[in-house]
Amino acid sequence: MPRPGRRLASTCIGTVTAGLLATGAALAAPEAHKGGQGSDIAMGAYLDYGPSGIARIPSLSRWLGGKEIRVGHTYLPGDRWAGIEGNVGFLEDWAEWRQAKDDRMFVLNVPLQERNEERVPDRQVARLIRAGAEGAYDHHFRKLAERLVDLGVPDTVIVLGWEMNGTTYTHRCAPDPENWKAYWRRVVKAMRSVPGQEFRFDFAPNRGKDAIGWTECYPGDDVVDIVGMDSYDQDPGRSFDDQVSQPYGLQQHVDFAKAHGKGISYPEWGLFRRGDNPEYVRRMLKWIEQHRPIYHTITDYCPHGVWQCKTNPQSSKVFRDALAPDRPGPVTPTPVIPTPVIPTPVVPTPVVPTPVVPTPQIPTPQVPTPQIPKPEVPTPSPVVPAPVSPSPAVPSPAVPSPAAPAPVSPSPAAPSPAVPSPEAPAPVSPAPVEPGPAVPSPAVPSPEVPAPVSPAPVDTPVPVPVPVPPPESPAPSASPSTKPSPKPSPVAPKPDPAPTTPPPPPVNSKQWCMPLNFGEWLSKLIGAQSLCVKFDWGKDSGFWPF
Repeated sequence: MPRPGRRLASTCIGTVTAGLLATGAALAAPEAHKGGQGSDIAMGAYLDYGPSGIARIPSLSRWLGGKEIRVGHTYLPGDRWAGIEGNVGFLEDWAEWRQAKDDRMFVLNVPLQERNEERVPDRQVARLIRAGAEGAYDHHFRKLAERLVDLGVPDTVIVLGWEMNGTTYTHRCAPDPENWKAYWRRVVKAMRSVPGQEFRFDFAPNRGKDAIGWTECYPGDDVVDIVGMDSYDQDPGRSFDDQVSQPYGLQQHVDFAKAHGKGISYPEWGLFRRGDNPEYVRRMLKWIEQHRPIYHTITDYCPHGVWQCKTNPQSSKVFRDALAPDRPGPVTPTPVIPTPVIPTPVVPTPVVPTPVVPTPQIPTPQVPTPQIPKPEVPTPSPVVPAPVSPSPAVPSPAVPSPAAPAPVSPSPAAPSPAVPSPEAPAPVSPAPVEPGPAVPSPAVPSPEVPAPVSPAPVDTPVPVPVPVPPPESPAPSASPSTKPSPKPSPVAPKPDPAPTTPPPPPVNSKQWCMPLNFGEWLSKLIGAQSLCVKFDWGKDSGFWPF
């Protein structure tokens, strides 16, 4: 545990080396590190009590990779009341440092008694405590408050009578705890009476019980703003876990502050009895990160420190890695390795012959061309008339019996037109008369295919006799010659303009018609649906059979 006497004894050495340390000549160049724990927790270090300590702050910041040191921490000398009243020159330097930035914090340890490190016995300490409780020293602390307000640091954190539960300092609590608490209250009241002050008072015992349980020295919530604790790597407790769980240890400290509605702090912490112990530093920094104190300051001189003390290299590395802010490391250019160009092997594409699929020969269906029957026109043979006597004989005409045509019913699938051949009557040539042959006119069937009509029975007509003119007697000649009768010219059938259904023949008609069915396409071509033949049935015609 640091003592102000030893701190003052080292002042000369510190002053001589301050210039060199301020330039950072003895420091290693800062590097980029990972970490940055507690970046928003105010952090500082006790580097020295005067200007040299202030000058070392920038160097410590560079060593930590640029981390901002927000807490400046120093001690007033406790040998005489004049020092406790603040009549020291280095206060002005600290006040100037504090005023440079608004977010900085100035922490000042203030002794409660003069001759603070002179091993004053408990009996004498008890008398000094009672005197303080009665107000004998109030004016000293009022002067200190006025000094700080005048310097422009009215918000200084006052660590008053620190480590009061131990045995080292004259301002210890154990010789008379009740009067000690009364004395604390008078000091706070005296300093708060100064206009313009904004002081915060930090109650900071040693970790553990030490000479007395520190809770027995707690002066009350109304005169305490922060509950702090000084914790070094020493007994009681063999491990960090012991330091947490022991009576009046780290856990009880946190719980006590929470129960009283106070923030916590660690004004002093560092290595000590166990030398270079990186595990302690690692665990302590983790504890600080977990419980978020208002501030913490490591005591950075041997044997406690990690920066100025070169005998703790492992702990120094842990501290630096944990607190240095995150920074990107140097960018190492990635060497560009050319990608070898591997030629792609040319794999010949096999020529697959396209199979020739033979086109199937679809036979064209032979549509039979319908044969249109041509009606046969009977050509009459010429008849040579025989010489007739003057009394002409009336020939009896032979009446041929017409053959009744059989009606052809069309097939449902493909009707095949049946063309009946009309029975032409054989003409009987009378002696003197050359009758002209009756040439039937072929009727063109209608395009519409009529249903087969069976011919209705026709009554036998009564033939009407037609008078035959008397034949002329040829003039006698020496050599009779016979002139051929002229051949009748067949009349070409004329297609009807529009197929019409022939009217039924009248009873005893001389015309006989027979319906014909040539199919739809043939009927459209020839335009006839019936065939009619005219006969002369008269009795005088010579064809009457009955």
